[in-house]
Amino acid sequence: MTEHTHYQQVLDDLNPQHRALRKMIPDVYRGFAEMSNGALTSGALDKKFKELIAMAIGVVAGCDGCIASHAQGAARAGASKEEAAEAIGVSILMHGGPATIYGARAYSAFCEFADSAADPASGSTQ
Repeated sequence: MTEHTHYQQVLDDLNPQHRALRKMIPDVYRGFAEMSNGALTSGALDKKFKELIAMAIGVVAGCDGCIASHAQGAARAGASKEEAAEAIGVSILMHGGPATIYGARAYSAFCEFADSAADPASGSTQ
């Protein structure tokens, strides 16, 4: 697997695991999906900023799946690489050294999805 597709692969690897668990606890997943949609819908804050906040929290939590999901969401919502980098910078301020590791991962994930969205030859479904 190349670095260019690493974070899409993270999401692809998690999908069957989520499907299996969702079959066992559908009400929990339905409730989580409703809460996620409510929290990430544009309001006083645009969706892209909400996705960047979620990505930064993924950095602090050390959650590669969260980073991949919200980096993709932020890229799809139109966030720039500069905005992603600054959001990651805030996570580093708040969490210190460990955030420099997951922050670098988050920036790589964001760039992967942003570059894929900008490259029509990538075959992306975004």
